[in-house]
Amino acid sequence: MQNQKLLVVGSINMDIFTYVENHPKPGETLKSEKVMYSSGGKGANQAVAASLSGGDVYILGAVGSDAFQLPLVQSLKENNVNVDYVLEKDTNSGFAFITVDKQGENHIILSEGANGKIDKRDIETVLFTAITPAAVLLQNEIAWEATKYVMELAKKQDIPVYYNAAPAQQISEEIFPYINVLIVNEIELSTLSGKVIQNKEDISLALDYLMNKGINEVIVTLGKDGSLYRNKAGQSYFTPAYRVESVDTTAAGDTFVGVYFTKVLTGFSVEQALKYATAASAITVTRYGAQISIPSLNEVEAFLSKN
Repeated sequence: MQNQKLLVVGSINMDIFTYVENHPKPGETLKSEKVMYSSGGKGANQAVAASLSGGDVYILGAVGSDAFQLPLVQSLKENNVNVDYVLEKDTNSGFAFITVDKQGENHIILSEGANGKIDKRDIETVLFTAITPAAVLLQNEIAWEATKYVMELAKKQDIPVYYNAAPAQQISEEIFPYINVLIVNEIELSTLSGKVIQNKEDISLALDYLMNKGINEVIVTLGKDGSLYRNKAGQSYFTPAYRVESVDTTAAGDTFVGVYFTKVLTGFSVEQALKYATAASAITVTRYGAQISIPSLNEVEAFLSKN
């Protein structure tokens, strides 16, 4: 059988949620309606989404030597993500402090903890000796030097690099040719391209810029408006979003990313993969939490059959 292993290299966090009517103003104290702990982190969320949609998924990440280590790893196991390369570091686990308002919009503060301790030696151990994946999936919640090193090693081994450039940060243009597929929102697109994004024309110019610099395919997620795909061959697809009642947007983007790449790796067309990813992220925003909000493949297919 063709290799379909997806290696996610990224963050594993414990998310601490507080739910409020409105986000606080500077200096304001608000009463939270409820507090919830949920396993998260962009790397872990995307790995779970990819696995639940039928992927053969491995994760290289790190947790701390603290009480959160066990539930973080257990959540990945329960969602059929291979955790052989989850490392224990002598520090605290990563945290995300998330405030969600009544519209489902969130504010997030990250504390990287063990995520910041992943180094080149950890990466070499996996990519050189332990596993040869069909593709690697990366984000921006571990040290940039580690992420860059994965890209460099993958390029040497002709392993496609899938990169979700979130949270937004500037990177050197010399890295762009290492990226096969880029997924960004409008803020991240603006950060990478250096272009101000105010309308569809600005998005088009930014996409042209990135592709001229060496990136093969780009997907721009547009929130409630859907997503736009374009590749170097000139193919372009707009996928509208589904209209649902949002209660918490946490992990919606990660769900889209994980589901999309699993579907592409398992033989779906770009249009089909976008359809599944859009449906999965629509389900996610109707639920509270991070990994616990990500739907199964059966749930996505049931949603598609009704919509």
